[in-house]
Amino acid sequence: MSNGVDALGFVGVGVMGEGMCRNLVRKCGLPVYVADLDADNVARVAAHGAVPSSIAGIRRTAGTVFLSLPSIDQVEEVCFGEDPLIVEGGSVRTVVDMSTSDVPRTRALAQRLATHGVSFVDAPVARSREAANSGTLLITVGGTVERFEAVAPWLRCMGSDVVHCGDVGAGQVVKIMNNMVLLSTVNALAEAMAIAEASGVDKAMLANVLKLGSADSFALRLTGEKLARDEFPEKMFPAAYALKDMRLALKLAQSSGIQPRVAEATATLLGQAVDRGYGMNYYPVVYRLIRP
Repeated sequence: MSNGVDALGFVGVGVMGEGMCRNLVRKCGLPVYVADLDADNVARVAAHGAVPSSIAGIRRTAGTVFLSLPSIDQVEEVCFGEDPLIVEGGSVRTVVDMSTSDVPRTRALAQRLATHGVSFVDAPVARSREAANSGTLLITVGGTVERFEAVAPWLRCMGSDVVHCGDVGAGQVVKIMNNMVLLSTVNALAEAMAIAEASGVDKAMLANVLKLGSADSFALRLTGEKLARDEFPEKMFPAAYALKDMRLALKLAQSSGIQPRVAEATATLLGQAVDRGYGMNYYPVVYRLIRP
């Protein structure tokens, strides 16, 4: 599974990236050099065979580099910041952004990388942290067919469903729409839980019954138990990240001339949750604003 590459790089081994990197290390058959701001994160993946490194180390050794970062801000900084991944004479030939990133800036980054002779693929991931750990993510990919085919074997180390969605940026569009639907659905579930509880119906019972009817969904099965128990821990997909994704969806809608009324309501509620101090709690925490 070398595709002419002697080593891989992986930058960002946090909540999602840690499991993704572990699976890549276990399955790809190549050295994987890893960098992260948190040394503990690096140590955990190193225990599974990753090679602790730095941006400087990765740019000297890796032909293809995977990024799993909070936003396009960090992606741009890693590629062209103070300690850049992309330098003249470096080894990097392909960058794969697995973050959820702004679409116009993603396309602009791809063009800038091309001027340095570096190919770019956007490959954001969907599903849960558990899916990252088990290698069963959905990965939506944007890029040329040639570049998709080159990186797909490595992406399949991390995901069970790897889908080529179109040219650069298309993977981000599909991922952002996925999250828009998910987050809006969870907002509706939180409202249903609050209404049921206020009407004297047990929330856990409601969640179980909804699974038997036409309201069943991945969103319900993912978040229903946490909503029923009013448990919204940290170190799961937080409200602040969910708000970022909703704002990306609203930006896409604006550029498309479409008014996304449901998405706007969901973004407003997530923003209120962040303002109330719930930014790092699991995003269904919006329930606490609906039924204080």
